[in-house]
Amino acid sequence: MTRNNRDKRSNLPEGDDGRTIANMNVEGMPWYTPERPGVPGYVTEKQFKDGLDKKQMRMYTASALKAGLLVTLIMCAGIVLFVAFCVYIWFR
Repeated sequence: MTRNNRDKRSNLPEGDDGRTIANMNVEGMPWYTPERPGVPGYVTEKQFKDGLDKKQMRMYTASALKAGLLVTLIMCAGIVLFVAFCVYIWFR
């Protein structure tokens, strides 16, 4: 949008086209206004809590536990291989 195409009543600076890059409506700031239901993208606390049922939460927790155990197993195997390399090859 060029300066000539903008409405003369607009009080935007010359380089500003009016688009929002980052929403600065942050809780705790003096200008904060709470979001209202019905606005696109608004999620109520009840909708957020009801997102996963017990079965899905168990599956999510089990998957996270398996991933953590896999990383731990790989790191332990690396340490064991390093010690074996040091004992049988390097320090021989």
